[in-house]
Amino acid sequence: MTSRRLRTSVVLIVTLFVLAPGAQGRAETFSAVQDKTKKLHALFDDEWQRTLREYPEFATAIGDPRYNDRLTDFAAPALEARQAHNRDLLKRIREIDRGRLTGQDVLSYDLFLRGTEQSVALQRFHSEWMPISQMYGVHTSIPESPRVAPLRNVKNYDDFLTRLEAYPRQVDQVIELLKRGIAAGWVPPEISLRKVPPQIAKQLAQDVKKSALYKPFESFPEAIGPGERLRLEARALEAIKGPIVPALKRLHQFIAETYLPGCRKDIAATQLPDGAAYYQAQIRLYTTTDLSARAIHEIGIKEVKRIRAEMDRVIKQTGFSRSFPEFLTLLRNDPRFARMEPDQVLPGFRDIAKRVDPELPKLFAELPRTPYGIREIPVYRGETAAHYTRGAADGSRAGYFNASVLKGATERKYEMEALVLHEAVPGHHLQVARAQELKELPEFRRTAFFSAYSEGWALYAESLGEELGLYKDPYSKFGRLDAEIHRACRLVVDTGMHAMGWSRETAVNYMKENSGLSESFIEAEIDRYIVWPAQALAYKIGELKIKELRARAEKTLGPKFDIRKFHNALIDDGPLPLDVLERRIEEWIKAQH
Repeated sequence: MTSRRLRTSVVLIVTLFVLAPGAQGRAETFSAVQDKTKKLHALFDDEWQRTLREYPEFATAIGDPRYNDRLTDFAAPALEARQAHNRDLLKRIREIDRGRLTGQDVLSYDLFLRGTEQSVALQRFHSEWMPISQMYGVHTSIPESPRVAPLRNVKNYDDFLTRLEAYPRQVDQVIELLKRGIAAGWVPPEISLRKVPPQIAKQLAQDVKKSALYKPFESFPEAIGPGERLRLEARALEAIKGPIVPALKRLHQFIAETYLPGCRKDIAATQLPDGAAYYQAQIRLYTTTDLSARAIHEIGIKEVKRIRAEMDRVIKQTGFSRSFPEFLTLLRNDPRFARMEPDQVLPGFRDIAKRVDPELPKLFAELPRTPYGIREIPVYRGETAAHYTRGAADGSRAGYFNASVLKGATERKYEMEALVLHEAVPGHHLQVARAQELKELPEFRRTAFFSAYSEGWALYAESLGEELGLYKDPYSKFGRLDAEIHRACRLVVDTGMHAMGWSRETAVNYMKENSGLSESFIEAEIDRYIVWPAQALAYKIGELKIKELRARAEKTLGPKFDIRKFHNALIDDGPLPLDVLERRIEEWIKAQH
């Protein structure tokens, strides 16, 4: 509903209450509804503002500059205060009478209540004592902060420097959390954490002026004069050489000498304290379903079998007549399919994106306005999967598809089209940017991230390639299927390792046998699943639900089905849990008759 139509509807409702017989009593009812609505939105706004204060890096990421000089407080008292706040918040939201709400307010209430209930339920576990891995942590978040910080004037730079100067305190807070984790048995598997010390060491080995933290001071906007530039450069060098480098050394020493020896030798999340319940809670969190590990494992096996059959058909189209493993060997060794040279990666992705952009109106009734870019992943991250960084909600910073340009870890050409569709458009960027622009929704819904929805949407977006003019040769079709079977394999190996006693080696071999991924990438992926249990389940579970909803809509509506309106129906409520998405699409189908 447009804002103009919304205002018109409100006026009509008020008029009906005033003119109808017995209007005074009903007007009081309408007033009560308004009070409930105001109370609900006040609660949403208060909690949103608190979230921005508590997590200032998140505020920066979405484009709110008010807390750009701060870092999240990871001290134990701060964590305990947040948990207590969430328990109180749950009581407050339950005090609001849902029955008096209407329209989007009902959905917003349900989502807010659901999220708060889940947050409180997860307090029985202590994953906050495992805040670092090869995938995430204080050793990567701060070095990457220049990529999202606004650096347009002197205040921006001073705020950024104040944040950097707080970095050592945050490092020490994280070390204390890690110590608590060791004492309580809440520690990740050693086999994956072994990659963290080299990640830190790469930053320590650099000349200070080559540090990612110093990069913003290599050049300045024209608005900043020579005197200020010299001052800012000097302050940056002092911060990096002074407190930051020693803090990183402390972190490196602690991880290498204390934390790694204290980490688990097993890999299953079910081996953590109350581990079986913890893994099931993670499944519920990331898939937004009540599926069991066993059920997901079986879904994965069926999907792998189905996709393998499709891959075999595509292989025949290439004229190759030997076995699936031999075809994979061909792809890995034939110069035609060699990994791209680092300087070819970004231009290659940008060329694909330029071909996709003008085709998008064929599949969407309305498109977001926020632009996106394609840039490299910092080398110190090592072999890291491509990923998306959302733009600022106010449009002041574009969204970015981050691609690896590390020699030996770049993409093969036949894999690239699917990756653009997933990370950029019509995948993550299109969905996230559209949500950010839904101004009639509360802020928490516009920035929400339900993994099964968001990652499921991005995987579904890969399947739209032929409708967008891509996948014109069998090798690129194989690349798309290889990306899909990768996500299907995740259902099998994640549940296998965390709930069914699979070893890391068994999981690696399963993915080698069923996908064209390189061995080094497979090992990096398996280590990701080990330290991030259940997250990788979200992609395929979400995609399957979206495809199911599309098939249902096509069958029910027949010639009335409009793919452009259907896609907007999927994304125009912002991110949703899968069961809620299903209800909304069923309502949309009924409205099309």
